[in-house]
Amino acid sequence: MTSKVEEETNKEYIRRINLALQFIDDYLDGDLSLESVSNAALYSPFHFHRIFKAVIGETLNAYITRRRIEKMASILMHQKEVSITNLSLQYGFSSNSSFTRVFKNFYGISPTEFRKQLPDKFSKIGKVESKIGQEKPIFEKYICNITNHLNWIKMNAKIEVKETPELNFVSITHIGVEGIENVFEKLIKWARPKGILENPEAKMARVFHDSFKITSPDKVRMSVCILMHEPFVSEGEITPVIIKKGKSIVGRFEITPDSFEKSWSSLFIWMSEQGYTKAEEKPFEIYHNDYREHPENKFLVDLYIPIE
Repeated sequence: MTSKVEEETNKEYIRRINLALQFIDDYLDGDLSLESVSNAALYSPFHFHRIFKAVIGETLNAYITRRRIEKMASILMHQKEVSITNLSLQYGFSSNSSFTRVFKNFYGISPTEFRKQLPDKFSKIGKVESKIGQEKPIFEKYICNITNHLNWIKMNAKIEVKETPELNFVSITHIGVEGIENVFEKLIKWARPKGILENPEAKMARVFHDSFKITSPDKVRMSVCILMHEPFVSEGEITPVIIKKGKSIVGRFEITPDSFEKSWSSLFIWMSEQGYTKAEEKPFEIYHNDYREHPENKFLVDLYIPIE
């Protein structure tokens, strides 16, 4: 059994690793040496390297390389004007060939082929097919018949484009899709004695730091959250997440747990069809009910895509 001291120590590890993850996100195209990242996490390089691997499950170098490649894949998908050579230099690769080699290790094809096979603007006609994928074919699940997705969203969602205020969340970071239910329960257990959930405006939520289009499901980083209406200061592994004020596409869905993937896919396709461009801010979900209390076990949920 984990002692109270060990539990508090683990929370402090996670809090500091969260600082490192945020630093990496902020400086993906900058200096991400062991010294700079460990300094952001308030650890010595020696201890940080060991703790990072234990918490995240990847070495620091492997994590940074993967995040950079995923960021570059996203840019290739959505910004056709960006030169592949310039992109590789911006994100720290010594040459186009070295970038291509690492990229092919992740996605099985070159950056040039990746860009050809995955246009940033979905076609309204026919079926878009792709050979792209890691060992688990993420793209095959995401890219499917456009008409079916648009019909799905027409039948299952009310969509608005609206200005959203700055949103303040308390959160627990989680990596991968397995065990997500336990994280929700953990956050609720923390919030209940504080009276946070007694506020009718408090909502459970989830913020996505990675995209399932380009990140393997077991490595997607997300924040399991409660929406607050005031800023929050970190408390161990419970950390603040802030979504800046801006414009968002908001889809209101009433769906079963197994329909989230299709709902997100359909909403992104709707965004592209309408000519909107996703902003840098992270997509997120806000829940309006406990699906276990719904007669058909459905979530009443808003899906948000921040746009430019």
